[in-house]
Amino acid sequence: MTAELSRQTRIFCQKPPGSTYSTMIFGELSCTHSGSHKSYRPLCTLSFRINHAIGGMDPWSYHLVNVLLHAAVTGLFTNFSRILFGDGYWTLIAGLLFASHPIHTEAVAGIVGRADVGACFFFLLSLMCYVKHCSTRSYSTSTWGWILGTGLCAGCSMLWKEQGVTVLAVSAVYDVFVFHRLKMNQIIPSIYKRKNLSLFFSIGLLTFWGTALLGVRLYWMGNKPPSFSNSDNPAADSDSFLTRTLTFFYLPTKNLWLLLCPDTLSFDWSMDAVPLLKTASDWRNLHTVAFYAGLLLLAYSSLKSSSNKRECNGKTVMNGKQNTNGHSCHSDMEYKSLELKSSFASKEENGIKKHVIQRPQLPSTENIVLLSLSLLIVPFVPATNLFFYVGFVIAERVLYIPSMGFCLLITVGARSLYIKAQKRFLKNLIFYATAALILFYGLKTVVRNGDWQNEEMLYRSGIKVNPAKAWGNLGNVLKSQSKISEAESAYRNALYYRSNMADMLYNLGLLLQENSRFSEALHYYKLAIGSRPTLASAYLNTGIILMNQGKTEEARRTFLKCSEIPDENLKDPHAHKSSVTSCLYNLGKLFHEQGHYEDAIMVYKEAIQKMPRQFAPQSLYNMMGEAYMRLSKLPEAEHWYIESLRSKTDHIPAHLTYGKLLALTGRKSEAEKYFLKAIQLDPTKGNGYMHYGQFLLEESRLIEAAEMAKKAAELDNTEFDVVFNAAHMLRQASLNEAAEKYYEMAAGLRPNVDGENRLTESSHCLESHCIMLRSCALWKW
Repeated sequence: MTAELSRQTRIFCQKPPGSTYSTMIFGELSCTHSGSHKSYRPLCTLSFRINHAIGGMDPWSYHLVNVLLHAAVTGLFTNFSRILFGDGYWTLIAGLLFASHPIHTEAVAGIVGRADVGACFFFLLSLMCYVKHCSTRSYSTSTWGWILGTGLCAGCSMLWKEQGVTVLAVSAVYDVFVFHRLKMNQIIPSIYKRKNLSLFFSIGLLTFWGTALLGVRLYWMGNKPPSFSNSDNPAADSDSFLTRTLTFFYLPTKNLWLLLCPDTLSFDWSMDAVPLLKTASDWRNLHTVAFYAGLLLLAYSSLKSSSNKRECNGKTVMNGKQNTNGHSCHSDMEYKSLELKSSFASKEENGIKKHVIQRPQLPSTENIVLLSLSLLIVPFVPATNLFFYVGFVIAERVLYIPSMGFCLLITVGARSLYIKAQKRFLKNLIFYATAALILFYGLKTVVRNGDWQNEEMLYRSGIKVNPAKAWGNLGNVLKSQSKISEAESAYRNALYYRSNMADMLYNLGLLLQENSRFSEALHYYKLAIGSRPTLASAYLNTGIILMNQGKTEEARRTFLKCSEIPDENLKDPHAHKSSVTSCLYNLGKLFHEQGHYEDAIMVYKEAIQKMPRQFAPQSLYNMMGEAYMRLSKLPEAEHWYIESLRSKTDHIPAHLTYGKLLALTGRKSEAEKYFLKAIQLDPTKGNGYMHYGQFLLEESRLIEAAEMAKKAAELDNTEFDVVFNAAHMLRQASLNEAAEKYYEMAAGLRPNVDGENRLTESSHCLESHCIMLRSCALWKW
């Protein structure tokens, strides 16, 4: 959770507050961009902003908010269950099932799961407002306030996560099949009955508001569905209609199994975690048939059942009246409200009139089954690939809202079995079996929370489900822990399971490059480019290695090719633009080193035009200034040096280059301030002392220059240029003994990279300096 928290918090905290309402959940790019996943969730983003403002980057505070939200949702769900089951342990069982279900671990423990939990909170508020609207619309004007609350909470739920809008459809199911208890064949005839006018008016309002919300949502998406890579949802990328159909029909079955038996859970179910169903002979098709047959049978039996049947705390009652355990049940004609509100009635016993409390009437088992099915199915529909392809195969957090329907189904099923059981032994067996299920879910949740303690444990737990993704992510974690050999093994394991993963090929190449294994790194970068020709970062590092190897023409072609890659249909166009800008920056440096300053300036200007907002431009601006300075265009050079310092006030190279320009233009005192500031910013690096020493040498302050040179050579005693220049400055200050020492040190440092002739020439030069210094010393003596 910590790494995800750091990445996402860094993103949305760099954005201005107003950007929340025009960008995706974490403010990365506009929802209309072709690479956007179209997840417009401003209320979720706002909660992160508030979290960050109060607790900063502390993961504990983010987790606390998620847990509190889950507790609030559990409370609302339990309260909603009271409407269906009344006071008693069946309501408690429903609440405990929801509170303890392991499928919720990802939504609560992972930062991105807050969108699902927040959406569920407003989903339940909207549904409960509509329940109140149904119970008050026949006699109270407050009913319009409740329908308004329904719409507002539905909108808020959608602004937490898209599937929140489905609460309006669930509300309609509640009104038609639970509150009014209509059967399918009664819906059309009931339209013409005046007494049902309020029902269809309410349904009309729900339809209108739902259509409006969906219309606005589509507008925010740019009227286009999101696009994803084939590894995110392999079935969607399959050319076979049969494969797509069989797989998409099977996936809801797999999701239901995760709800029923959450024994195997994973942080990621993409790629090959669920193998595609390619033929009708695949045995998993039997699961699909059984699932849909059972679903249809359950829905049909609930719709076909008598509509005038009610439950009173587990007792089924038909038309007529009876008291059972103090719970009064009435016929449909007398039924006015589903509110959990006690009322008073009178009865006579032995001639004495007594007041008795009549408890609320409860919906029948069939009504609850229909509502449970709607809660299970309707919020899950957006994830079924029915209307557009989604960017995942299975996502456990997506089941957070549908799990409410599942928990209600388990509860109503257990209650029905309990009622039908004739013997006390069977009743106890059913009760304890239900309690055991809750205990199993709770224990599994505790174990699963252990997996979410840190990234390493989480990714290791996912190896058996999605080895390619899990090993790859584990490699990143191990690398951050400086476990280089283990990280390399993890990357290679990931590539063993899926050899064409461009990200893993790139990550392995990066690890090899950082460990000076450049030839191997180059090999993996080229493989990464072959797997994903738009991976700009692979072009960037390839070009840098080629440039360092002296293959300047090949490096130039690589940088140019990278700069021409468009950012369309990319998951992270900002990162792509940053890599393209870096490619152009390095191409400009290449031209600069070759003395083509005009070409370098043209490339730098293109880089400035293409760089994204989050790109740090200080080095780019500084190099632009240096190129202008080499062309003796000093006003332009000064402009870019100032821009570099404005973008990063502690950028040391800009202090040094601007100091040189100020000295060149006669502003000596200003120049000295910039040199001293550079030394102050990092007194451990010899570069600042050396530049200041050069300035002092030009000012004929020889002793001071020599002191700066000695300091630079002490700090960077492995750098030939620094040591050689120190010796030169010491000679200028007539400190011949010290100069000879540093000339000899420089002679031992000269690397054999410039060719034998140049090395010999440098050696002769150093030798002559030493001889000259000895002669001077003898003459002085």
